[in-house]
Amino acid sequence: MKQSILIALFGMVLFTACEHKEQPVEANKKFVLSDTMRNMIQIDTVQNCNITDELSLSGVVGFNDNNVVKVFPPISGKVMEAKVSLGDKVSKGQVLAIIHSADVAGNYSDLSSTNADVSIAKRQMDNAESLYKNGISSEKEYNEAKQNYEKALAARNKVQSVININGGGKTSEGGQYKVTAPIDGYIVEKKVNAGAFIRPDMGDNLFTISDLKNVWVYANVYEADISKIREGYAVKVMPLSYPEKIFSGKVDKISQVLDPQSKAMKVRINLDNKEMLLKPDMFAKVLVDNEEGAKALCIPASSLIPQEGKNYVVVYKNDSDLKVVQVSVLKTVGGKTFINEGLSVGDKLITKNQILIFNQLTAQ
Repeated sequence: MKQSILIALFGMVLFTACEHKEQPVEANKKFVLSDTMRNMIQIDTVQNCNITDELSLSGVVGFNDNNVVKVFPPISGKVMEAKVSLGDKVSKGQVLAIIHSADVAGNYSDLSSTNADVSIAKRQMDNAESLYKNGISSEKEYNEAKQNYEKALAARNKVQSVININGGGKTSEGGQYKVTAPIDGYIVEKKVNAGAFIRPDMGDNLFTISDLKNVWVYANVYEADISKIREGYAVKVMPLSYPEKIFSGKVDKISQVLDPQSKAMKVRINLDNKEMLLKPDMFAKVLVDNEEGAKALCIPASSLIPQEGKNYVVVYKNDSDLKVVQVSVLKTVGGKTFINEGLSVGDKLITKNQILIFNQLTAQ
């Protein structure tokens, strides 16, 4: 009986030992980047950069004054026809308006009169010369006739010069004066219509023509920001009409005086406008990049992982060596973030789909 009990107890101990041996112990598994995930990420490197400050200003598109011509009336008269409208593209020499002018009619009347005087003076000089050579008249009479002829020529040339200044026969005839375009460009200002009376002493231009392939953008800088802007700084201009478009340029000129009313200083940005999208008087947002003297570690803004008021990045060494690091952010300008601790120059960061890896690493 005792022997049976001992055999039973031995069997139970042996069964328990075998059962314990068959249960494996689970080991901590380390996260390893799979081939599929490796193809889904992007990696960038920590660098040491000049700290950039982005100054946001409001701006207005204007003409490039170097490519603008104002057309003034050289004569007085009544506008018979205005042949162009605001915004029209014009070519050099194209007729913009026709003016019926008493001045033009008077100039051509004076030209006819002086031509007649020249003809009479020429005949008198020729006769005096013939008589002088034949000994019938004196040399004095011949010289007087010659001087009269020269005076008649001078009077005619004076009238002809006035007509030539006004365009000559190409732009003025029959009492009508044709206002023509002095350059190729666009009509950006029109101040005259058919039926209007004009005078040269009015001091106002009839048309303004500008080549809009290049424009100026004026932005206001307030006193607190004057020290943050210099000539040559890179600028991004975003018109309100095309918020998705970015025009790149540089600060071309800075005014040395403040506007007495707005207390702002004006800066000028020179922009190419080959697509003709920028129009005068358009409003635009102006971002000025200001590189400070100090340096700091910079990383792509896309690499940041904000969590509960803190910022993290995923540092990559190899597919099996990845870690989450908390960073302290100084500022973010555009697509660049400046930090003051947490990383070193040359560290590699995951900048795409890093949130997926962050969740895997923090879940372990």
